[in-house]
Amino acid sequence: MDATQSTELHAAPDFGDLAGRPGPGDAAGIDAGGTLVKIAYVKDGVRRLRKFRSDRLAEAADWLRKELPDAPLCLTGGKGAKLAALIGRETDMMPEFEATCAGIRLLLPPALGGSAFLLANVGTGTSVHVIDGERNLRIGGTGLGGGTIVGLARLLTGLDKYEAIVAAAAKGDRGTADLKVRHIYEGLEPPIDGDLTASNFGRVLPGAVIGSGEDGSISREDALASVIGMVGEAVATLCVHAAAAHGVKTVVYIGSSFNGNAPLRQAVESYTRFRGGEPHFVENGEFSGALGALLRLGRG
Repeated sequence: MDATQSTELHAAPDFGDLAGRPGPGDAAGIDAGGTLVKIAYVKDGVRRLRKFRSDRLAEAADWLRKELPDAPLCLTGGKGAKLAALIGRETDMMPEFEATCAGIRLLLPPALGGSAFLLANVGTGTSVHVIDGERNLRIGGTGLGGGTIVGLARLLTGLDKYEAIVAAAAKGDRGTADLKVRHIYEGLEPPIDGDLTASNFGRVLPGAVIGSGEDGSISREDALASVIGMVGEAVATLCVHAAAAHGVKTVVYIGSSFNGNAPLRQAVESYTRFRGGEPHFVENGEFSGALGALLRLGRG
């Protein structure tokens, strides 16, 4: 989410259990999404992960041509076809949801591998799936996600970089802009947890502006804390209700929106638990689609 240039995350000798899919030679699975291009690739027998910003597709294409000039490529994601055209050679294509659901199985801890769960991919927006063994079903999603956080942050505060937005939000107080249950029941014992959100941004007074936080203004830190909290609570509520409707409690969260974003993860985790779900966050989960595409090539 916060990549301003391509970044190799780490050499990964073992993405997970790829037994039975040896596939000789170099190869790459590429998930070209709305915000990031995620690449899971094998070069000289070493498995690696890399990402580029999606507004720099030409840079990603140039890197693939130079780094993996003859390797088979499989692309997925909304910008996959556009990236394939820039690469300028034959590539395979794979449906995005199929790739994500295949790739996540490589990253799950053993305790989750054998049971049904709900998968929430929180990227620019959020896509929700139920996975049970080898079967997967997309059941919906929401337009709320990392793109919402960045867009509202730009409008409200002028901050443009994801890292700066998250850093500011981490210093904020959601109780300034958000109407909490305790605010409604002031002086009385509320019937539910008083710190729960009664209305996102419901405490903003007429004429309020973003400012220093004094004289009725709301600081940008407080406003951004509320933006991230709103997105996190909405995503968690949707996921827990969807999971319950399909008879599961476990919700696995992946996606670039969680990168370095402790406020979002905290909001999602706490609200998922409050709603009766069991949240799990998967390391490198944002690369699930790229890994699924790599598997399509039989590499790993």
